[in-house]
Amino acid sequence: MNTAAMPVSREIADLPAPPALPFLGNAHQLNPRTIHRTMEKWSGRYGPIFRASIGSRQVVVLSDSTAITQVLRARPDTFRRPAVTTDISAELGGAPGLLLAEGDEWLTQRRMVMHSFSPAMVRAYFVRLRQVGLRLAQRWNAAAQAQQEIDLSGDLKRYTVDVIAGLAFGEDVNTLLNGDDKLQEDVSEVMAGVARRSLMPFPYWRWLRLPADRRLERRVRALHAATDGFIDQARQALAADPALRAQPVNMLQAMLLAADKPDSGVNQAVISGNVSTMLLGGQETTASALAWLIWLLWQNRTALERAQQEVLSKISDTNTMTPEQVDGLDYVEACALEAMRLKPPAPFLPLQALCETTVLNVRLPADTLLWCVLRHDSVAEAFIPEAQRFTPERWLVNDGAARQLSLPFGAGPRMCPGRYLALMEIKVAMATLLASFDVTQVRPLTGAAPSEVMGFTMTPTPLAITLRQRGSTAMD
Repeated sequence: MNTAAMPVSREIADLPAPPALPFLGNAHQLNPRTIHRTMEKWSGRYGPIFRASIGSRQVVVLSDSTAITQVLRARPDTFRRPAVTTDISAELGGAPGLLLAEGDEWLTQRRMVMHSFSPAMVRAYFVRLRQVGLRLAQRWNAAAQAQQEIDLSGDLKRYTVDVIAGLAFGEDVNTLLNGDDKLQEDVSEVMAGVARRSLMPFPYWRWLRLPADRRLERRVRALHAATDGFIDQARQALAADPALRAQPVNMLQAMLLAADKPDSGVNQAVISGNVSTMLLGGQETTASALAWLIWLLWQNRTALERAQQEVLSKISDTNTMTPEQVDGLDYVEACALEAMRLKPPAPFLPLQALCETTVLNVRLPADTLLWCVLRHDSVAEAFIPEAQRFTPERWLVNDGAARQLSLPFGAGPRMCPGRYLALMEIKVAMATLLASFDVTQVRPLTGAAPSEVMGFTMTPTPLAITLRQRGSTAMD
């Protein structure tokens, strides 16, 4: 793949780079929790393509949006996710789901997963999504009546776990009301652990397992047990009710039926890998996007009021809201997309070259690690007017720059298959919030503004929210 119509003129060694130390490279300058900010800062200093090193691993860092889009479109033939991530997952006993699958295995799984996440299938499961939204309202209603501050970050994670467990697996885990957060905690710990290991300059845990590594392994075992339980129960439901084979009621049933077709190429390990992928990918990414959205709306009250008026005008009763009504929340969706432009759950994407290729006139040998800085041009004044300002209206006037430069779900053949579900989850949560409550306070538990913390996704430091039931007064 060539991303520039010009002869090769540079090698990786010709690229600028931040000063490095022997053996460590730039690892001493890279805190895993803020690594995205460091790479963005270096992009401003060293240009759209430069090199860095994490221990012995050399990385080419790319922030040019046009080149990044071309790279993403060249997947899966020219680039893949780094092998180190797959290796770490395999070490922990994980089977590769669609997120980590490559080559023919990816093509096989993609057909199955894309069907399960199609808009038609998501709408078919909408009753479960609405049920989780109503439970979120019930939880918040109790806190509002008691005039209690709400752990917003925690509740949003409970909400997304309940949605995934319900829609994807048909399991009513109900962490929102029953207080059992174990599944949500297992998912969060595993995501954070895999992210931390992926950025280590060397795999120390193969020789020395720290308490954090032993805790991670316990969480992984618990998560495997949960996913195996989901699969067993789904198979039992299919066996007990033949009608489900014609119309499955959750995504896992649909995947199992697709896997049972002749020559599907899908086995139990693949199903297990995709169940884990749904839990890991579908929980924290959407919860993070929602947390940032609510914070940004609180900081921009005019947008908050407009979003609330849209919800109140289009959804008369959240108890009976329909997928068509939720699809019609255009301004709420614009707010979500604008929040993800400014605060993307995935501000960078590491890739690995499968073969020799060229990017921005630089020759990349096979196996070169390419770090794509996704949030650079999308927040730059040179490309987007008032780029640092939260302006949802830019998404309603078909702003080509914003749509082209902001890539919260990726691009190309490997664009996130859960895009429609994620936006539906966000809009149901916002409809639940804005139809029943007025927001009276959103505050970070530390500092004047929430900090960005990089784990598996980029999350805000914990947020708290205070709500008042609509129609009530401060004296109620």
